[in-house]
Amino acid sequence: MSDYIYMLESHLSPDQNRVVEEVQAAAAPANVNLFLTGGAMRDMLSGNRIRDLDFVVEGNAIKVAKSIADRGTARIVATDEDRKTADLVFASGVTAQIAMSRQEKVGRGGKAQISPATIQDDLRRRDFTCNAIALSLNKASRGLLLDPLNGLADIEHKELRAASGYGFYDDPSRLLRMTRLSVRLGFAIEERTRMQVENAREAQVEQQIPARALSDELRRISGEDAPSEILTLLSESGLLKLFSPALEGAKLNLAGIQRLEKAAKMLPDDIKTRAARLGPFLYSLTEKLSPKEKAALIKSTAMPKIDVDAWQKLEAKAKKLETALRSARIKKASQVYHLVNNAAPDEVLFLLYHSTFKPVQERLRNYFQKYLPQVQEILPEEWASVEGKPGTPKYNKAREDFVSHRLDRRVKKPAPTPELPPPPPPPSSWTTPQTAMSRRGR
Repeated sequence: MSDYIYMLESHLSPDQNRVVEEVQAAAAPANVNLFLTGGAMRDMLSGNRIRDLDFVVEGNAIKVAKSIADRGTARIVATDEDRKTADLVFASGVTAQIAMSRQEKVGRGGKAQISPATIQDDLRRRDFTCNAIALSLNKASRGLLLDPLNGLADIEHKELRAASGYGFYDDPSRLLRMTRLSVRLGFAIEERTRMQVENAREAQVEQQIPARALSDELRRISGEDAPSEILTLLSESGLLKLFSPALEGAKLNLAGIQRLEKAAKMLPDDIKTRAARLGPFLYSLTEKLSPKEKAALIKSTAMPKIDVDAWQKLEAKAKKLETALRSARIKKASQVYHLVNNAAPDEVLFLLYHSTFKPVQERLRNYFQKYLPQVQEILPEEWASVEGKPGTPKYNKAREDFVSHRLDRRVKKPAPTPELPPPPPPPSSWTTPQTAMSRRGR
């Protein structure tokens, strides 16, 4: 059992490990059983980086979430009182969901009837078997793997298998999720699941996908490594028009999305920068749409204002950074480093994708390919030489000066090795004593 705990800890970032510890500390006094489930387990077992932490408790999940928020280390950004779930963002940027283990049955009128359940029942109601795995974080059974639907075998076989024959009817948005996960994980869709998809599509269940689920899916696609591949599959299956009928044919800006993917690979792969991809993604996705078509997309997906602003205000926001990077006053590497390092990640990504100015592109690439690696190579003992108390303005200024000196210093070239004089030419046969004597003899 401890092997899975070791595997988990090795796949989590230091910030994510601290979040797991905080949630465990909050669940213990509440006397509830706590499990790590869903995507976090799937990503861990498939060898991928864990993006989000999904916790399930057999008990009052919102109460556990509120106790964490009361400590001041996280804030609750959304709750679902029916399903008893809470979404949290921690100070480090780590996102997590804490949910009540539950059963959901679709009643009359399509409304879900929700009731508390055991963790085993909760896992069986999920979308795909690879997401129906849990790891116990309880003191008595810590490290115990729960896998009632044999999802681990499907992960090993690289297959996406529906957890239920009625899953796409209960939640049609799983059609979109299936496409996204198949691309991210490189999994094939299991044959019986394919048949279930065909049956669900014949019944046109995709027409029942809520508008807000569409905008949520766009946000998730924006954080993927290959959104162009996901969009291509959605287009081929006829699901992309759910977002907007305009996103068809020549108006689907796949070339722009692919260019954005390439630019995104230059940025650090962390939670903050992945979340910052949304605005540039929506900009490139809709670049060929008319204002009327863009407005229709916002309406059809019930896109929240915060997402609309991240997209539509991005170009104007990035102008200031672009102007600064173009300035002839920038003469030193440290000036570029501090300018880009302090900039918003979405603005940096947008300029990499959109800016047509050569100095802007060159300086952004120098930042990621030269200056940032130089700073990352600074050893802990060198950082320790910076004067001041960490976190104070004096220390921050000293740290900034230290970085500037490191980037701007001129590395002395080693003195050239003096060249040795060429060796004397071999003696000519006409100048040896023997030849001289023979010539005199002639």
